[in-house]
Amino acid sequence: MQDTKGFIAARVAKELRDGDVVNLGIGLPTLVPLYLPEGVDLVLQSENGIIDTAPTPTPERAEPLHVTDAGGQPAMVAPTGAYIDSSLSFGLIRGGHVDCTILGALEVDAEGNLANWIIPGKKVPGMGGAMDLVVGAKRVIVAMEHTARGTKKILEKCRLPLTAVSCVTDIITEMGVIKVTDQGLVLTEYNPEFSLEEIQAATEAELIIADELRAMA
Repeated sequence: MQDTKGFIAARVAKELRDGDVVNLGIGLPTLVPLYLPEGVDLVLQSENGIIDTAPTPTPERAEPLHVTDAGGQPAMVAPTGAYIDSSLSFGLIRGGHVDCTILGALEVDAEGNLANWIIPGKKVPGMGGAMDLVVGAKRVIVAMEHTARGTKKILEKCRLPLTAVSCVTDIITEMGVIKVTDQGLVLTEYNPEFSLEEIQAATEAELIIADELRAMA
């Protein structure tokens, strides 16, 4: 599939509503605002201290500001937004004022557990604000490619150290849309480029096929 990340981001964008307060993880999730439906305007929150971030500035505009988002990329505040300190930023997160957080994952499992912060054998700075975000946000969408070079990422049980337990509500990949429920992982939409057998073969956890299964838009 060409532009797999763009395809995933475009499908994630359909989940958001006008006025939602949304936190975007690094990488693929930052593409989501490019695909928002007409009339949908989000309040983008960056946990390091920006509420309502502006579109990514050019290097010429960003350099004198010395401002970055939580991923270390140049950032600016929108005219309607503000710079805030960390205590207020995490007060918003922990207080349940973030409608949705969208982030990637190394592993996610049938219970909605998430592992997304450490790669064995590599030095990493830590999980950052992800631990608070996935617990404090009203909705947690994992946006990722279905496998990593053929290795399954949607598992029966995560093997890597967890970021948080039972926090994921939705998983959206290039293969389909999966809802995390008390009964297990429910495939509600599928990409017609893949058969149901191919989707299950790329998924370690058993998928429940929704009665009203439909093709991804």
